Amino acid sequence: MTGRVALPVVHRAMVASLATNIRQGGTSAQCWKYDLSQDRSLGGSVRIGQSQGSFLTHRSTNLLRPAAAAISVEQDDVNTYLPKGDMWSVHKFGGTCMGTPQRIQSVADIVLSDSSERKLVIVSAMSKVTDMMYNLVHKAQSRDDSYMIALEEVFEKHMAAAKDLLDGEDLASFLSQLHSDVSSLRAMLSAIYIAGHATESFSDFVVGHGELWSAQMLSYAIKKSGAPCSWMDTREVLVVKPSGPNQVDPDYLESEKRLQKWFSRQPAEIIVATGFIASTAENIPTTLKRDGSDFSAAIIGSLVRARQVTIWTDVDGVFSADPRKVSEAVILSTLSYQEAWEMSYFGANVLHPRTIIPVMKDNIPIVIRNMFNISAPGTMICRQPANDNGDLDACVKSFATIDNLALVNVEGTGMAGVPGTSSAIFSVVKDVGANVIMISQASSEHSICFAVPEKEVAAVSAALHVRFREALAAGRLSKVEVINGCSILAVVGLRMASTPGVSAMLFDALAKANINVRAIAQGCSEYNITVVLKQEDCVRALRAAHSRFFLSKTTLAVGIIGPGLIGGTLLNQLKDQAAVLKENMNIDLRVIGITGSSTMLLSDTGIDLTQWKELLRKEAEPADLANFVRHMSDNHVFPNKVLVDCTADTSVASHYYDWLKKGIHVITPNKKANSGPLDRYLKLRTLQRASYTHYFYEATVGAGLPIISTLRGLLETGDKILRIEGIFSGTLSYIFNNFEGTRTFSNVVAEAKEAGYTEPDPRDDLSGTDVARK
Repeated sequence: MTGRVALPVVHRAMVASLATNIRQGGTSAQCWKYDLSQDRSLGGSVRIGQSQGSFLTHRSTNLLRPAAAAISVEQDDVNTYLPKGDMWSVHKFGGTCMGTPQRIQSVADIVLSDSSERKLVIVSAMSKVTDMMYNLVHKAQSRDDSYMIALEEVFEKHMAAAKDLLDGEDLASFLSQLHSDVSSLRAMLSAIYIAGHATESFSDFVVGHGELWSAQMLSYAIKKSGAPCSWMDTREVLVVKPSGPNQVDPDYLESEKRLQKWFSRQPAEIIVATGFIASTAENIPTTLKRDGSDFSAAIIGSLVRARQVTIWTDVDGVFSADPRKVSEAVILSTLSYQEAWEMSYFGANVLHPRTIIPVMKDNIPIVIRNMFNISAPGTMICRQPANDNGDLDACVKSFATIDNLALVNVEGTGMAGVPGTSSAIFSVVKDVGANVIMISQASSEHSICFAVPEKEVAAVSAALHVRFREALAAGRLSKVEVINGCSILAVVGLRMASTPGVSAMLFDALAKANINVRAIAQGCSEYNITVVLKQEDCVRALRAAHSRFFLSKTTLAVGIIGPGLIGGTLLNQLKDQAAVLKENMNIDLRVIGITGSSTMLLSDTGIDLTQWKELLRKEAEPADLANFVRHMSDNHVFPNKVLVDCTADTSVASHYYDWLKKGIHVITPNKKANSGPLDRYLKLRTLQRASYTHYFYEATVGAGLPIISTLRGLLETGDKILRIEGIFSGTLSYIFNNFEGTRTFSNVVAEAKEAGYTEPDPRDDLSGTDVARK
């Protein structure tokens, strides 16, 4: 390494860290030392090394603000009081919102349209810039020379954005700062390249520049309108301390002091602040880790006691379920803090749980809004009043799922009443470093099961077998069982605690969708009900539960087989009655398939019944009964599925047993299944009684009148049938009344067939076969 390289101002600890890393990096350095005697932070120079006769030095500037600010802030007198309360509104814009110059201008327009007296705006780096910055560090410490090209790409991206967005002195000022920052980064990355390693502090320092640049550009864009605006490097204000792996906690008292001192120097009505980045108590740059920009907004909102924190994103609000899995998901108007917390824990794309903590303690609402659809009101997360109306739909707010889990079941009679068994089990899990997602224990204490990520279960199982080797050998524990391929479905709602029937509705929906539940857990707070099931059933379960609580009380997906006279008449009736059924009887009925003998029409969400004949003629595909049934069975949008067989086909009737076994209800006017071999009929009835599927054949007799159900009701209440009288063949009755000798018999039969009285094959009527079947 030759020549002198300018480095940004780095705190003593960072300089020492860098020297240590270079020394340990296996370079050709003859000696690496740092001279703290000359580190005056505001203008001194620091020599941190010497290699091959040349040396690495840096002149202090004010580029890395925490180190400089830590001194200058202490020296400033607080002249301007920081107001707090409802006059402040806080807005946070993510990388997508800041992705292009046009979007940055749109952000400026949104901020200026806010009528609040004071505004604090938190911004992320431009879209994909954070990944680009991390990539710079990775390339440098991997000694990949292309890091210089990658840095140039970062520079070009921001320079191009600035030229599109700004002009005049603002543009010149920003580009000057950009040039200076990139030069400093180039020197920093060169040092990392030599060391072959970057500490977390150095990585955080490099990565944080994306937020610095986006905040500066937005502040200039707001100033163009004439509104006074300052930008804040939050590393000067937010102080955090590590609280665990990849997690930090804010120091509210120190952060509040620093914010007050910062504001005393720049008391603007609009402040644009960097998200994601902060400092330690020693003024070393750091980040707020995952979802750090949202966290920044919540912390700052708490520090100024803001009226509201608005998180601007690219969706209209929080959905009742993942819209990628449930197309019928709806936007929720409100959520409680606890509900949002539960949803985010179970993987819903709401907010990270820690984002809620700062605002929750001060009762500050968070609003999730869509920057690209400002007319949408969004979702408000706040403290909700008690809901005393007992409305089940209001009690359950949302559904979330976690996939790729394994269920570990520890079972044995020796566990019952033995203190410390649970502690021993979960101590083993802790030592392995696995994350327990859910726990369920039988009240008999005979077994404990818990869910862990599938990638961690092998280590958990091995450790448990080692720990309980003696207990397993002695029989005190019967097994440590692992069930792979599991998912969790969580039902979340604040008011489930005091509302009876929620669990009943959930498990009824799952049972009707033919889904088996492996384990259940519900905390005493009753904010959520958690069930473990097969991963292959997860989406179907999610849709079944969501449909039960959000669409209507009963949602039916209907397949019509045989759109002839009977099937066509049924389709026309459904067209006229669908809206009435939904409004008056809470039945949401969708026909998702129609098939005849030659063509079929399929839909995932429902066929428009006002033009089903035209659609069947224009958009139909070749008929295939197996594919038709598969389309019904594989549809996970609707949990309840029913096939209506409007044919008189024996081969169609022969499939009823298989359809019922798949969880598909069967309705039929086709007599063939019930009038064939007795053992086949009894097999159908046995399966129907043993499952949650229905087999309705009322329409096989009586022209659809409720004769069978009426007779069954009479028998069940103690009546005995002495004699049955009636007309058992409408066809024969019609023929006998119209064959008077003036026309040929064949003409009368043809007339009866044309009028729709006969079976598809009139010979079934004339031979007495149809009467025998009835």
